[in-house]
Amino acid sequence: MRNGGFMAGQDDRNRKGDGLAGAFTSALSLLGAGVRVLSGSALFDFALNPSSSQSIMARLGAGAAGGIDSFAPTGDPFRDEARSWFEASKQSVELPARDGGVLFGWLLPADPVWASPDRHALWSDFGRGRRYGIFCHGYTGKPSDLCVEAYLAHKAGINVLLPAARGHERNADRYVGMGWLDSWDLLGWTGLIVTCDPDAKIALYGVSMGGAEVMMASGLDLPGNVRCIIEDCGYTSVWDEFSVQIGMQLHLPPIPFLSAASAVCKRRAGYGFKEASSVNRLRSARVPMLFIHGTADTFVPYEMLDKVFDACASPEKERLSVEGAGHGMASATNPDAYWGRVSAFLGRHLA
Repeated sequence: MRNGGFMAGQDDRNRKGDGLAGAFTSALSLLGAGVRVLSGSALFDFALNPSSSQSIMARLGAGAAGGIDSFAPTGDPFRDEARSWFEASKQSVELPARDGGVLFGWLLPADPVWASPDRHALWSDFGRGRRYGIFCHGYTGKPSDLCVEAYLAHKAGINVLLPAARGHERNADRYVGMGWLDSWDLLGWTGLIVTCDPDAKIALYGVSMGGAEVMMASGLDLPGNVRCIIEDCGYTSVWDEFSVQIGMQLHLPPIPFLSAASAVCKRRAGYGFKEASSVNRLRSARVPMLFIHGTADTFVPYEMLDKVFDACASPEKERLSVEGAGHGMASATNPDAYWGRVSAFLGRHLA
């Protein structure tokens, strides 16, 4: 049901990894710094530059590679209904980006009376003191991947905002931020809500890269309106996650390849892989947090749950391990435990 069904596309991802690994094997005939620069640029373009013809986003669009967070398992009786609701109800919203230009998202009001006939959100109609959820999708995904979560929140009377991550959907003209750049954008999205509803009660929720995004936001100067954060299978840092993937997908060591890619990312996108750390931001967290992870997750290894939970400085924090759940599959594996815990957590903090 979630946007993270990684295992469903394992064969395609193996082919994708083999193809890129072959390109690197050819490059290894070069020597010294030339290899590091070439590999760093190639890795950056593949993973983080959607405008590159060699990017994973381009390969997904051409059907040449399986997605990482975009597979939806079958058997979810609510997904078709939720997707139809999402498409019929979504309203475009815009946020001026701190580095220029505009970022886009979708707003789904809890009450249809607020729907705007021109399909743009009439924020001023929301009144005051209402409940909001900002839901953050995963890598190579899109906001509609969280249509079921948004639909359930809508039924509970929560207004849902689903920003597209940098490098994704309508924000595909930017480099992928892996949650780090997007965490700063969350300050803007929360500020947009608070400007229109000073008494708003806001929850942040994210899965996979979105989970890392909300953890990275936890240590920023969030407005007091943000009452709680829920993260599902987010990673400890971009470096740690890419270290797992470069070995599993490409059979390459992190050094020098990942070091080179991080240097390229710092120069072109403005952040390094070690700098982009959920763990470091969590050390400044003050908002109540719920951490969720499937015990069978090998894509974002389950062991990362202990590290992020232990790092969290919030005086109120909880964790939920879902036995046997793979990456992003916790809610589908045990929906009663998952949604029971999430509903109780939101009920306490958005009351």
